[in-house]
Amino acid sequence: MTAQSSAICVVGSANADMVTRLPRMPRRGETVLGNSFNTFYGGKGANQAVTAARLGARVSMVARVGRDIFGENIVRNFQAQGIDVRYVVFDEAASTGVATVLVDDEAHNYLVLVPGANAALSVEDVRAAQDTIRSAGTVVCQLEVPIPTSIEAFRLAKQAGARTILNPAPAQPLPDELLALTDLCVPNETEAETLTGLPVGTLAEAETAARLLLQRGPQAVIVTLGARGALCVTADGADYAPAFKVQAVDPTAAGDAFIGALAVFLSEGADLSVAVRKANVTAALSVTRMGAQSSLPQRIEVEGALQAAREQGLFG
Repeated sequence: MTAQSSAICVVGSANADMVTRLPRMPRRGETVLGNSFNTFYGGKGANQAVTAARLGARVSMVARVGRDIFGENIVRNFQAQGIDVRYVVFDEAASTGVATVLVDDEAHNYLVLVPGANAALSVEDVRAAQDTIRSAGTVVCQLEVPIPTSIEAFRLAKQAGARTILNPAPAQPLPDELLALTDLCVPNETEAETLTGLPVGTLAEAETAARLLLQRGPQAVIVTLGARGALCVTADGADYAPAFKVQAVDPTAAGDAFIGALAVFLSEGADLSVAVRKANVTAALSVTRMGAQSSLPQRIEVEGALQAAREQGLFG
C-alpha cells in the first residue's frame, strides 16, 4: 500500500433506517407491543462515511438514492456532516434504500433491507467519480451495492496507489478479483463463517478462517468479534485487540463505526495494531446509543474514551 492522501472515499450504500425497540423478538405470527419507533439515516456505506467525517477526515461519497424525501434528506445530511456529495446520484426510477430494524431489550437486532437505488449504483457511476477515487488515500467498499461496482472502485484505487478496505457485508460469495484488489478485509464473525464455511466461535477458529481469506489476496483480515473485540491476521501473525467495555444499548452500525474509524486512523499514520484498537473504542461508543448514524461518536468523545482505554491497558 502506498496511500499518499489522507482523504477517504466511500463507495457504497445509503439508506433510511426505521428502527423499532421492543422487549423481545416476536415468534412467527405473533404481535409484540413495541416500546418506540424512530427513523434514522443509515446504510453501511453512509455510516462508514459519516464516522470518518465525524472523526475529522476529508470524506467523499459515491452512492445512489431515490428521488424521494428519504433521498433528499440523506443528501442534506451528508452535506451537514461535511461530506462531498458531488457523486451522490439521484435515481429517477428506484426508491431510496430502506432498512427495517428490530432491537430487543438485550440489544440484539434483526434487520430487513430493501436495497432500492443502491442496487443501481453502477460501474459507470464509479468511472464518473474516478478523479475523486484516484485522489483518495483510502477507498472503502461494502456489499450493499453490486460487486462489479466495488471491483471497479478498487481497480481505480489500486491504480492510484490507494489503500482499499472491504467490508464483506452482507456476506455473499466473493470473486477472487475483488479480494485480490483488497488490502484490508473486515468481516464480522457471521460473515467470516459464511465466506469460509468454517466456524468462528473461538479466537483460534477465527484465525483459521481469516487465514483462509488471507490466501485469496488481502494483506490483512480483521475479524470483528462484537463484545470480544477484534482479531487482526496477517502473514506475520495474529493480533488480538480486546474490546473497550461499555453498556450496550443498540449494536446497529457498530461494525460500520469500526471500519470508518479504521480508515481514519490508518490515514493518519497509525500502525495497523493501534488503528484496530482505536477502531474498537469507536465502535464500542456507538453501541451506547440508539440508531445508526445517530449513534456515531464525535472525535472529542473518541479521544476521551481512548484515554480511558489506555488507562485500562487496552493498548498494551
